[in-house]
Amino acid sequence: MNTYKLTLLALLAALAVVGRYAFQFFPNVQPITAVIILTGIFLGPVSSVILSVLVVFLSNMLLGMGIWTVWQIISWCLIGLIAGIIGITWKKVPLLFIIFFSVFSGYFYGFIISLTTSQVTGHFWPYYLAGLPFDTAHAVGNALFTILLYPLLHVLFQRYSKNRFQIKP
Repeated sequence: MNTYKLTLLALLAALAVVGRYAFQFFPNVQPITAVIILTGIFLGPVSSVILSVLVVFLSNMLLGMGIWTVWQIISWCLIGLIAGIIGITWKKVPLLFIIFFSVFSGYFYGFIISLTTSQVTGHFWPYYLAGLPFDTAHAVGNALFTILLYPLLHVLFQRYSKNRFQIKP
């Protein structure tokens, strides 16, 4: 991994952390999932996992750490890995499919995070069902952030792929 890619990941992490902090007053509406999905599709699964770990630790330093931090890392890393595999499998992923995957990821993230309560209390389904409105807000937020961030990040990732071959190690 070269310096250019590390700088790009640092900028994406800063974007996601600032976005999460800015939208903290809207429950489960945050740009992190959209940024991780787009990073996975365009830069690969390793980059999205690195970004996931960075974003969770940095944003939870501001918003609070707890047992949920481990589950956030697990859920966003899984989402990033799946997005990276999708990006490797398809050379050109349609935007509509990315939006559909981001909506699915909102519910998937909520399912994984609900395992936290199962770990502590042993009652999974009541907590998960009570959290479905928040998962729906996350899913809708993911779709909106994907639509808003796709044009900007797509150009950024295209510039990275052009410059990747011009920089000498």
